[in-house]
Amino acid sequence: MAQYHIETYGCTSNRGETQEIEQALREGGHYPAEGPEEADVAILNTCTVLEKTERNMLRRAEELDAETPGDLVVTGCMALAQGEEFRAADVDAEVLHWDDVPQHVLNGECPTVTPDTETVLDGVVGILPIARGCMSDCSYCITKQATGRIESPSVEENVEKARALVHAGAKELRITGQDTGVYGWDTNQGESLLPELLERICTEIDGDFRVRVGMANPKGVHGVREELARVFAEHDELYNFLHAPVQSGSDDVLADMRRQHAVAEYVAVVDTFDEYLDYWTLSTDFIVGFPSETESDFRQSMALLRETRPEKINVTRFSKRPGTDAADMKGLGGQTKKDRSKAMSELKMDVTGDAYEAMLGEEKRVLLTEDGTDDSLVGYDEAYRQVVVADAQQRGLEVGDFVDCEIASHNTVYAFGEPV
Repeated sequence: MAQYHIETYGCTSNRGETQEIEQALREGGHYPAEGPEEADVAILNTCTVLEKTERNMLRRAEELDAETPGDLVVTGCMALAQGEEFRAADVDAEVLHWDDVPQHVLNGECPTVTPDTETVLDGVVGILPIARGCMSDCSYCITKQATGRIESPSVEENVEKARALVHAGAKELRITGQDTGVYGWDTNQGESLLPELLERICTEIDGDFRVRVGMANPKGVHGVREELARVFAEHDELYNFLHAPVQSGSDDVLADMRRQHAVAEYVAVVDTFDEYLDYWTLSTDFIVGFPSETESDFRQSMALLRETRPEKINVTRFSKRPGTDAADMKGLGGQTKKDRSKAMSELKMDVTGDAYEAMLGEEKRVLLTEDGTDDSLVGYDEAYRQVVVADAQQRGLEVGDFVDCEIASHNTVYAFGEPV
């Protein structure tokens, strides 16, 4: 039996792919090594969303190649979209699709299935990739070259996977995919099955758990926004949290990005969730410095941020990715991108800080999911806002507990809770 070492970079969906790889390896009788230097096989699950990330992946592959006495397997988005980069770097590695990694390591051996059909790899958090791929064709995105178009397992299959995770100890299910909003478009005539999946997970699985829905582009959500918001409102198992990346407040830039949605559609999604939910978290992403972004376009993005006031905001400077159409566009100067990123990041902190300030004095039910610094534990309330509980272990609390807290203070992007 082999000892394996896995490292994962990038999004939650990528971590979900790693979970499935490790599940197959464990079922085959293999077990994790203490570190890469002890491994018979090292597996690097890569990301390539930014140029800086690409450089980091190449450097880490070279390091693992030197550290590992056994084989090196490179998989994930960079491996699939830019496998030649690893060969050019003279890294001695097998470049494989996620699905091919377990069989490569198992080498044709018959798996010995362990009692648990799913493994909760991250404490009390279970990751459930509900589909792979997306229906978008964004002009700047290299990930699509790795993942392809949406491939959706049935609702029944995903419900069974969710049930297995809960039975294996998961208190928090993280539903992931490149775009969860278009789950089922390939099998359901272009209509999302996400509301049905969430409804069934909440009503058919016994246990005390919560569900976080991963990134869903505004286009996929827009068509089912009423139905989806209603499901959120009716089921306490769902975190009242939606990650809908708008990327720009300018329809002209969105058209150049080929994002498929208009600003008005994104706003309609936000308004619908506001109508159904009194307390919820909107998460979104902005790309600043896209090649065609004018000063006026940037001001529209800033205005949209002020208007919709998302509680969680990811701000990214545009980065040219090889093989994408946007890479051939004449870019903006680095200082322009830096200045716009700085301005939006400052506004982001003001907006986020206001959201956490409004929580002060309120009582929230928090699921503790991870260790913090010193004796603290970190968890999330019903809107998936991060709450730190100090001296938690001295109070007899542990990861996986639900605890009622009064919000006593905050640090702009997370709150401090006092158990009541």
